[in-house]
Formats: sequence, structure tokens, C-alpha cells
Amino acid sequence: MAEMLRVAALTGERNVPSARFRVGQFIGPLRGHGVDVSWHPAPISNYPPRSRWLRPLWLPATVAARVPAIAATRAADVTLLQRELVSTLSTLEGLTRRPRVFDVDDAIWLRRGGAFAAAIVRGCDLVIAGNDYLAEWFLRHNRRVVVLPTAVDTARFRPRDADVEDGGDRAVVIGWSGTSSNLEYLRAIEGPLARVLHERPRCRLEVCSSEPPRFAGLPADRVRFDPWSPATESAFIRRLDIGLMPLPENEWTLGKCSFKMLLYMACGVPPVVSPVGMNAQVLDRGTIGLGAKTDAQWVEALLALIDDAGLRRRYGNAGAGLAASDYSVTALAPRLAALLEDVARGRN
Repeated sequence: MAEMLRVAALTGERNVPSARFRVGQFIGPLRGHGVDVSWHPAPISNYPPRSRWLRPLWLPATVAARVPAIAATRAADVTLLQRELVSTLSTLEGLTRRPRVFDVDDAIWLRRGGAFAAAIVRGCDLVIAGNDYLAEWFLRHNRRVVVLPTAVDTARFRPRDADVEDGGDRAVVIGWSGTSSNLEYLRAIEGPLARVLHERPRCRLEVCSSEPPRFAGLPADRVRFDPWSPATESAFIRRLDIGLMPLPENEWTLGKCSFKMLLYMACGVPPVVSPVGMNAQVLDRGTIGLGAKTDAQWVEALLALIDDAGLRRRYGNAGAGLAASDYSVTALAPRLAALLEDVARGRN
């Protein structure tokens, strides 16, 4: 039996989405491809606390907390760094064992001028970027960059049971799931949502996040909030009829890897999204959802899906198929395993 490739993966905290979805969920599947991942999530948040008074204490504490993980890389064949160890800083990355792989799913160079990101990746043997926009920037600082989308675990995020029927007297549920820091994107389409809820009385909005949303103009009895948890996030998305992913178009959002959209698709939920960056690329892959830029387009797209259960079903089925074939853990684990093997063996 071939010896397992040993990978030490250093990430943010265990429940941070990038750590969970770009590293944590691959641990089991990678074993089936000959890769043994030792996961070292951050014991202390690698993001600074809101209180400026705590930051002088936080920085040395979070750096010191990573020392055991740095030492653990000495027993590995490959070190996998999921983003920087401390947000917006280059710290102990250069002390990890090489070969070194840097995985990134956000436009992190937009913070502090990006010098820290360039310094880290210049010391890496491979950069794995979540989309083409990210890859383009990192190619300026490392000649070996590949694109690997954020994968969806389609065993967990899957379409709801067929016996849950559309139509009839059942309310049509529009929903959004994400971190509270991104609720501002949802609030940006509050106007279109208010019009849609007014025109379709049997429609409601549901939001799953770590904090409840605050809307100025939406009727409270038509908005439901679900506290987020890893145990319930898939069940929340599966009960939606339409998924929302509004984004402004700027340098930061161009770096987004469409993961919210992919989760909706995997669950057979047709998405309505801002066609920004990777969102537009995924939309172009098939008839899996609708794009909307203006308020009028948001209203038109939502009403079209609310009023046509058959259209929702067709988009949902097509999206679930695309998510399984091109964006699932099953599809992407072999690619990730091959990349790690190539780095370990010094192959280009």
C-alpha cells in the first residue's frame, strides 16, 4: 500500500467559512485519495477584535497561539496555508516547512496595500485561488497559480425531498444565508424586496445569519430570522424556493467565489444574483438562475420565479446537476489531491 501524503493545514478558526469549506470538509475525501490532512484551526481569531484597546494584547496572543501548528508542519510533507495566519499581516508563514501551498478565496490584497499578501505568496510553491480574478492578481507574485472553486458537500447540501410540493396554498419562501458582516448586501435590495412582498402576499423572506437583519421598510410579520449554526444551515437552504445573492460591483466583490450561489444550486434552489465576477461565470454555465442589476430587474426576476413553480423546478434541477458535476467535494477532491501530490514531488 502506498504511503499517505502528510499535509499540515493551518486555517482560521474552525467555523470560519473558508476554513470549513476549503479545508475541513476535504479531510475525509482526501484520505480516499492518499492524502492525510492534519488540520490546525486558529485557537484565537486571526481577525482583530472590535475594541481597539484589546488589539495590542490580541496580536501577540494570536501569533503565539500559532506556534504549535508551525512546529507541526515539520512532520508534514506539505504545508497548506488557508489565507494569512493573522489578518492583513505577514507573520510566521515563512517558518512553516516547505513545500508550502497558499489557498485564498478573497481579494485580501485590498487591505493594507497588499504587501503582506505578496510577501507570503512569494515564499510559497503553489497558490490555489478560488476564482480567475484572484488568480490574476496572485500570478504577479508567484508563477504557479491554479484555480480551484470552493466546493459544496452535495451529500449535505442536496435538494429537498420530492414530496414537498410547489404551488397550492404553500407560501413561496425567498431566502438569504450568510455571515452578519454581509447583511449590508441584502439590505441594499430592501426596496425591491418590499415591493415583491407587497405584490405577492403569500411570499415571505427568511434570513439565516449570526445576527438578525434590521430592515426599515419590510413588514416584520413577513420576515423570519433563523440563527445560523453548522448543524442547521443545510436544512435552512433546502426549505427555500428562491435564493438571494446581491452584491455591489467592486474590487472586493469581484474576489467573491459565488459560494452562497453554489449552496443554493446544490440544494435545488434557483438563485437570483448580482451578475458580478464569478456569479456571472456560473450563470453562463446553464439555465440555473437569474441575474439582476437594477431594482427593477430584481423585482422582475423574483416575480417571475414566484409565479412559476415549473420554472423554479427547471432552474433548480439544472443548478443541482451543475453543482454536483463541477463544484462538489466529490468532483474537486481528486483535483486537490493531485495538486498537493505534485507539490510534494516537485512537479510543475
